[in-house]
Amino acid sequence: MDNSMAPNGNGKSSIRIKDIAKLVGVSVGTVDRVIHNRGEVSKESYDKVMAALETTGYKPNLIARTLGSNKSYRVCALVPNPQQDEYWKKSADGVQHALEEWGQYGVRIEPIYFDLYDKESFKRVSENILQSEFDGIIIAPIFYQEALQFSEHCTEKNIPFVLFNNTIPDAKPLTFVGQNLYESGRVGAELLQTGQPEGTFAILHIYDDIHNSLHLYEKEKGFNDYFLEQGPQYNVLSLGISTPDEKEIQEKIQTLLTHHNLKGILVTTSKGASTVSAILNKQGKNNIRLVAYDLLQPNIDSLKRGIIDFIINQDSKRQASLGISKLVNYLLFKKGLPPAYLFPLEIISRQNLNSYIQTH
Repeated sequence: MDNSMAPNGNGKSSIRIKDIAKLVGVSVGTVDRVIHNRGEVSKESYDKVMAALETTGYKPNLIARTLGSNKSYRVCALVPNPQQDEYWKKSADGVQHALEEWGQYGVRIEPIYFDLYDKESFKRVSENILQSEFDGIIIAPIFYQEALQFSEHCTEKNIPFVLFNNTIPDAKPLTFVGQNLYESGRVGAELLQTGQPEGTFAILHIYDDIHNSLHLYEKEKGFNDYFLEQGPQYNVLSLGISTPDEKEIQEKIQTLLTHHNLKGILVTTSKGASTVSAILNKQGKNNIRLVAYDLLQPNIDSLKRGIIDFIINQDSKRQASLGISKLVNYLLFKKGLPPAYLFPLEIISRQNLNSYIQTH
């Protein structure tokens, strides 16, 4: 094959129909008939073309044909700084995946980061975004009040947006991509309670402020409701630690562990689980059941060692990638979207860990 392939939006070469035809030794018309499943093609030619399509990674530029022009779309991905938390690093990987997937179709995806622990950072960044000419926005709305205000501005300016990770009841997004967080809290509670006829169970929020974090509130509500339904023999504790001071965090966790008859802990933030795991292991309190979130390496290690009992996987990479894909499909084709794309609550134990590691 020669080097006359057309460059795509990322500066890389795109395989064209005539390149496939030259590679296989058939006409452009034959390749076109195979791709679009129209007209008659010999089995030999069909097999050769299909093999070439697979080996070259050819993707028909359906979007370019639909647009019928060189119009370029700008999409903003507003997410927390991936350097601050491995969970959000996975989300950033999802954004990058979408960037590579859609870049060849004239869609420009621009990740814009805000400080994970600073709501004022979110406000500043979101105000700047509103001054830019974005055709659509995907938002991780972890600061409830600030994200709600931003979403209202987007609605006023007719900027379509998608929410992922957690939703905002009063916002008007095209769709939400993520999990049912209330059910997530209930599942976490059930994993802790199963086989335990009584006892105290704690839900622990680390690094995030529950009062301005609807996703944590929803998990806690589900957690509390579950135990309330089980009966008075179960006592529930809630502890929020929003300070960045590691020493203070450890002191508060150690105080929690002294509570009488503590049988289990649900840590709602993926990063916080490693801190709790380390303290439990150091104090030899592996009899306290621990449920964490997400397939982060520290959590995987603690699960293998038996310190974490279960992980509820949220798949932040796929959430971000799918959210962008749905937004782009709306921009290009004006496809209607359902109110939500809810991911299953994947429960991971030591027994099925390897299969998840291989596929995530």
